[in-house]
Amino acid sequence: MEVLGAMNVGCMFVSQFLSSYQWEYPRSFQPIQQSGRPSPDLPSSKGLSKFYHSVDDAVADIESGSILLSAGFGLCGTAETIIKALERRGRDNLHSLTVVSNNVGTAIGGGLSPLVDSGQISRAICSFIGSYKNLEKKYFSGEIAIELTPQGTLAEKIRCGGAGIPAFYTPTGVATHIQTGEIPVKFKDGKVVERGKPRETRVFNGRVHNMETAITGDVAILRAWKVDEQGNCKFRYTTKSFGVLMAKAAKLTIVEAEHIVPAGALEPDEIDLPGIFIKRIVQATEQKRIEILKLKDPKAANPYAKAEGNPSRQQRNRIARRAANELKPGSYVNLGIGMPTLAADFLPPGSKVWIQSENGIMGMGPYPTEAQLDGEIVNAGKETVTLVRGASTFDSSESFGMIRGGHIDVAMLGALQVGANGDLANYMIPGKVFKGMGGAMDLVSNPDQTKIVVLTTHVDKNGRPKIVQTCSLPLTGAKVVTTIITDLCVFQVDREKGGLTLTELAPGVTIEEVREKTDAKFDVAALLVPME
Repeated sequence: MEVLGAMNVGCMFVSQFLSSYQWEYPRSFQPIQQSGRPSPDLPSSKGLSKFYHSVDDAVADIESGSILLSAGFGLCGTAETIIKALERRGRDNLHSLTVVSNNVGTAIGGGLSPLVDSGQISRAICSFIGSYKNLEKKYFSGEIAIELTPQGTLAEKIRCGGAGIPAFYTPTGVATHIQTGEIPVKFKDGKVVERGKPRETRVFNGRVHNMETAITGDVAILRAWKVDEQGNCKFRYTTKSFGVLMAKAAKLTIVEAEHIVPAGALEPDEIDLPGIFIKRIVQATEQKRIEILKLKDPKAANPYAKAEGNPSRQQRNRIARRAANELKPGSYVNLGIGMPTLAADFLPPGSKVWIQSENGIMGMGPYPTEAQLDGEIVNAGKETVTLVRGASTFDSSESFGMIRGGHIDVAMLGALQVGANGDLANYMIPGKVFKGMGGAMDLVSNPDQTKIVVLTTHVDKNGRPKIVQTCSLPLTGAKVVTTIITDLCVFQVDREKGGLTLTELAPGVTIEEVREKTDAKFDVAALLVPME
């Protein structure tokens, strides 16, 4: 019996442009020819006015200073053809763009990278910077202002913009730099000249919520698998993460289509995005990229074999093996990027745990074999994965609704610091690490309904304790963590009273060693059990 969402995966990591790899698609419908002209047997209709023979013509009237909503997650679902056409406009002709996107380009190029490199972007609203050094450089030099926004909040701001809702309240980001507006937005000469805007707050049902305002754009660009002559769109798998939302939130939406088909070729219940939201259609000509190619390791069936001769992996396995005990049969869980994903390796056969990925998957499976590889199925870390039987895919707003709404049973995350009161810091070290929070703030936004489990080494690479009395780093969430699992022990957290209790010890570890390496007070359970 299969393990739903199990990730029996290896360590193979490739990040490259796959110029030789082609994805296969059904060919049951006659597409518009590559020039954008209709096939001879395509009946004419008013909807044909949406087609542009040239992508350069389709973007020719976009003005400098526009707000550009760019769909995609990493390089999955990005409008590569349209972005190249915008780059061809040149900085003198098109500049000072404000872009709204989950992430603004990547370290390997693609996505919005050409517009970053060309200097056509002056401001970005995003959730993640990642390892894109040129974007980071332009941010710290003051060339580009960046408004970091939690991923789920970003999705909801865009959804509300398209639905005519000017603002909303959310628990995400409360008691963090998001609420206080302390995250730097713009630098000049090494000094912060603009910070985020402090959020208005209001209490609902005894909890503080931040007010967030909607986002609308002048132009939205997206890529779809099939588009008919009326503009009705169908997306594949995780390409729909932001595409559906952004198309509705802009005055002008341009879609590049891999396959353009006659009206009626798409059944009504196949359509992910109605054509009313699409104003222009162009033929996609730029090849798709895979940001992080990961394939199934032949040793994936035995996680212990992968750790042979690797003390660091053995340490991680110890944590992941214990973490798997938190995942109950039939539960819905989110396993964060990094160490948390390893927990699925230790699930027993038949456990039927459903793994959610916040970019729009419920029922995430292991890394693919070469035969299974599909670049439009990626996880929150932008890695190629598979889907298990019974899986579903959806847009980012629906995904984070599951999370904030408390429908996820367990969320596992890594940490830079964890406070004795359950505070979590895991996205920024001022002056050193500034990658963005991604979806982490949303994942911890409902700790009363979703159990938050932290997986972390007990000390950092410099030997400094990561479990502390009070976090000194910017918070991801306040009083959110219930359980801490390290390579040395397990702590349970009393979020109400603000205290730690040591409940389990790893083999060969003493209470004295834990005290020595923990910068927080803790109690010891009356019944201290081995960590298994």
